[in-house]
Amino acid sequence: MQVIIGIDPHKATHTAVAVDGSEDELARLKVRATRDQVAKLLTWAAPFPSRTWAIEGAEGLGFLCAQQLVTAGETVVDVPATLAARTRVLGSGRSNKNDPNDAMSVAVTALRTRDLRRVQSVGNSEVLRLLAKRNADIGRQRSRVASRLHSLLVELVQGGISKEINVSKAVAFLADVRPATSVEQIRVDLANDLIDDIRRLDVQLKESHAKIAATVRVTSTTVTELFGVGPMTAAILIGNVGDIRRFRNRDHFAAYTGTAPVEFSSGGRVVHRLSRRGNRTLNSAIHMAAVTQLRHKHSDGRVYCDRKVAEGKTNREALRSLKRHVSNAVYRQLLADANRLGR
Repeated sequence: MQVIIGIDPHKATHTAVAVDGSEDELARLKVRATRDQVAKLLTWAAPFPSRTWAIEGAEGLGFLCAQQLVTAGETVVDVPATLAARTRVLGSGRSNKNDPNDAMSVAVTALRTRDLRRVQSVGNSEVLRLLAKRNADIGRQRSRVASRLHSLLVELVQGGISKEINVSKAVAFLADVRPATSVEQIRVDLANDLIDDIRRLDVQLKESHAKIAATVRVTSTTVTELFGVGPMTAAILIGNVGDIRRFRNRDHFAAYTGTAPVEFSSGGRVVHRLSRRGNRTLNSAIHMAAVTQLRHKHSDGRVYCDRKVAEGKTNREALRSLKRHVSNAVYRQLLADANRLGR
């Protein structure tokens, strides 16, 4: 007998409900989200040898539980939260919002839906996602420190440093400052501390870039062959996309990246608007690649964009078209990599 076990994951607890092919509840269990959560779930599920685990948000709160079950050799599918909510309200007969009903709706959704994404063990894609996120955090911290340093320098000398602040410029600037009061001396001391912070963050950024470049090389990806896609952008793309085969086609991928226009219609009038949906991190990476192409006249992207402008599109509309063009190319390369490497 095929059994589907739906799990509604939370930070502190996970609720599991097992159903059979007739959508009848067989058993339920709530476990605390601790180190032995999977051991308890597997012991409880032992009477159901032919089982599939359905986890709501296997890329979110259910990530660790899903990965632990996959590592244990279990079959796990990812159930989108919106799909499970629709089942709970409209199709499960249990519209009340509570953990058991949520877990039940997850199981019923998995039973009724045949094309749910099967969860795979994370590999280099997750490594790159973590490294890219860490690199972005370091970059943001450096920007905050540089802004604070700039405000201190402006309080010492009118105008401060007019261009982008770096360690050498700041050191040379302070060398010419002669504090006349105790307040100015404190500002100089704090500025020197901030310069040390920037120096440390610059070292961390350099090490981060090197680590990301080395990891991207290990993946043997061809996405870096696209104009404007370097190791950093590739890390963001590979890390946030994960398994490219979870997207049915390039249109599905474009909708996920927010590069597909959104149709808006009313009273027979149909227009397409800029999409603010999708993964904004991926959208930003694709935007950077598109802008890089625009800055180089010899690139195919610049030729493509110029042709769109000649056809009557505005510069913004041409850029949006180019972003979709880049999105299609990224999808093509990542899919080819997955098929070639058998991932």
